Amino acid sequence: MFRLLTDRDFQEAMERQKAIRVFQNDHVVGAGGIITRFDDQVVVVQSGVSDIAHHPRALCEFFEMRKR
Repeated sequence: MFRLLTDRDFQEAMERQKAIRVFQNDHVVGAGGIITRFDDQVVVVQSGVSDIAHHPRALCEFFEMRKR
């Protein structure tokens, strides 16, 4: 997995529609969704047609999932 830290990391993951995994307090709170929007406060991840999650950027860790 590749950790997303900078705006550039998030932008590249969003443009490439890479699946990401989201951790909060060392627990997986989201997996397999793609970033649809982000700013310095929140990252919006969509996992399905109506499955959209808003994750606070300062409280979560974001990782790009690599293909095996």
